Amino acid sequence: MKYLIAMLGILVVFGLTYIASSDRQKIRYRPLVTMVILQFILAFVLLNTVVGTFLIKGFSNVFAKLLAYAGEGVNFVFGGIANEGQGPFFLNVLLPIVFISVLIGILQYTKILPLVMKYIGLVLSKVNGMGKLESYNALASAILGQSEVFISVKKQIGLLPKNRLYTLCASAMSTVSMSIVGAYMQMIDPKYVVTALVLNLFGGFIIVSILNPYVVDKEEDILTVQESEKQSFFEMLGEYIMDGFKVAIIVAAMLIGFVALIAFINGIFDGIFGISFQQLLGYVFAPIAVIMGVPWKESVDAGSIMAIKMVSNEFVAMLELGKQTAMSSRTIGIVSVFLVSFANFSSIGIIAGAVKGLNEKQGNVVARFGLRLLYGATMVSVLSAIVAGIFM
Repeated sequence: MKYLIAMLGILVVFGLTYIASSDRQKIRYRPLVTMVILQFILAFVLLNTVVGTFLIKGFSNVFAKLLAYAGEGVNFVFGGIANEGQGPFFLNVLLPIVFISVLIGILQYTKILPLVMKYIGLVLSKVNGMGKLESYNALASAILGQSEVFISVKKQIGLLPKNRLYTLCASAMSTVSMSIVGAYMQMIDPKYVVTALVLNLFGGFIIVSILNPYVVDKEEDILTVQESEKQSFFEMLGEYIMDGFKVAIIVAAMLIGFVALIAFINGIFDGIFGISFQQLLGYVFAPIAVIMGVPWKESVDAGSIMAIKMVSNEFVAMLELGKQTAMSSRTIGIVSVFLVSFANFSSIGIIAGAVKGLNEKQGNVVARFGLRLLYGATMVSVLSAIVAGIFM
């Protein structure tokens, strides 16, 4: 039964994406079929094989060690501030982002990361049938982050037509940055984080190829990665330390605001209508949860968490998921995969602002197709959750 529901879900996602396509005549089906098959293979390997278990365990162990090292720095500054046996969310989950950011900075400074991203991007372009720039950007978004990635291609931002700019922005919203992966792994099962990272990369290519199809001429397909300004090693360290700290503070501020706002709105709805705002959103999103493979009896609760992710962010939704005690492990897995992306309303402003900082005209273009951007990124999350659910 779950296979029939999964097939129905995939058809619904493709149908909804096809309806909203900007140019159906330009859709190329061969790369699509290849990437869908790749998604199935990768999901199977990661979730149902010894090799996948080994890879995920290795990946999560690396982050566990990195978080332990980060904890040394956090404890040195904040040791004793928490009650014994308790770990504040900000200290244990968000502040380690600073250390992960530093490691990314070192890999950038030593030219290791740009080289890896550039050549893996070239290989991906052969699979997805898209431009080298689009392929590089999708991979870079998953490592650098949804705003920082545009700096690496800022020379080309002002030269891009609307359709190519949309693809770059959709990739940034469909993935998550490596600097906060460790934080996710402390909130949900690492295997779902790793699975979502891989599936979203190809899912982004699949959805954009239907929603926003185009062909890039070889003359236009030039990949020029922006070199960072020459800095000393310690200048770079200071910059990435502060960047990581800013991310932690911003996420903390958004959590305070969104969690409080949702509680406030829940109180109003409960007092007037006898049903919380979260429950209401749950009923709206329940059909989407069902086509993702969630049983109907759990669909309202799952839909509520999915909706919270869209209207606030994935951190708030992951906190809500952690409170669920009655959900089956399969439902938790499916919803977890859905949550691992930046597909929410606040990301529209973040991405538009990042592009506008580099090119004001193009930033205004991004702001105009913001809702379409969220639509595409949400389809990517739904597709990844469906494919992962087949192997749970």
